[in-house]
Amino acid sequence: MKAAIRQRALELGFDDCRVTTAKPPESAGHFLDWLKNQRHGSMGWLERNAHKRVDPQLVLEHARSVITLAASYGSASEEKETANRGIIARYARYNDYHDTLGQALGQLTESVQSLAGEGTRSLWYVDTGPLLERDLGQRAGLGFIGKHTNLISRELGNWFFISEIITTAELEPDEPEQNHCGKCADCIDACPTGAITAPFQLDARRCISYLTIELKGSIPEEFRPMIGNRIYGCDDCLAACPWNRFAGEGRMMAEHHRLDLGQADLLELLALDGDGFRAKFRGTPMKRTKRRGVLRNVCVALGNVGDAAAIPALERACGDPEPLIAEHAEWALGQVQRRLGL
Repeated sequence: MKAAIRQRALELGFDDCRVTTAKPPESAGHFLDWLKNQRHGSMGWLERNAHKRVDPQLVLEHARSVITLAASYGSASEEKETANRGIIARYARYNDYHDTLGQALGQLTESVQSLAGEGTRSLWYVDTGPLLERDLGQRAGLGFIGKHTNLISRELGNWFFISEIITTAELEPDEPEQNHCGKCADCIDACPTGAITAPFQLDARRCISYLTIELKGSIPEEFRPMIGNRIYGCDDCLAACPWNRFAGEGRMMAEHHRLDLGQADLLELLALDGDGFRAKFRGTPMKRTKRRGVLRNVCVALGNVGDAAAIPALERACGDPEPLIAEHAEWALGQVQRRLGL
């Protein structure tokens, strides 16, 4: 049955499929300590459903197995700090992976139900469920957790989405993957804000992905210059990993690549009203951060890389009806004027 499930997963476009048990992850204590030390920042949902994350039986009663899946989004990318241009994290340069993977996962779950027989119950998640998916992925052999705390595959590098099916069907587990970081610390050295405080230790409150996506309020001024021209997420620790030499664009995601979301025109984005924002980012992960969050980030990026052409746009943004945008526009305007000696 496991072989049939794996074959069906590959037919649907997944790049890897592995199985582990539904026992609690061995790292549950580490996760709870991370929460206790408030390193999750304002991501309160992690704390609210922590009891489920450390015990899959609370997610699905009588669960026996977790099927973990990888879908690669690796692609060639040039990322430079260019005047009035912003960088979007690679994973967000596609149509929303929640929708793309969700469709395939729904079909795969139907196959699991059919193969396992009547009475089987299964739930699928695309990074939305209360599961420690990277820990389960390592135990299933999908990859190993690197020093940057992300999952690394020896076949896919860093660039892949994780999803899973938790099921009451009993499947033979695969062998866990061993860590292959060795003495390498490239990801730690690459982090612009020092968010990787030690090997395998991440303080989300310092992470640019957290600051530009999960944080809903004002970005602390101490971190704004470090953000550079990143306007949605950060790939620096992922891009530094030597295992990426094996990465390639996956079959499932390739057709959903949004070429218009490469290096973004910051002045064009700052001019977007609500309707324009929805039209630009409809069907992408960025719509979840909403206009106020994305344009907040655009202002910070312009403060770091904007030239004289950014001044009129930032002056207009200082009067934006959204206070969060106006605040960051005022900061950015001051940065550009000082840089130009005005």
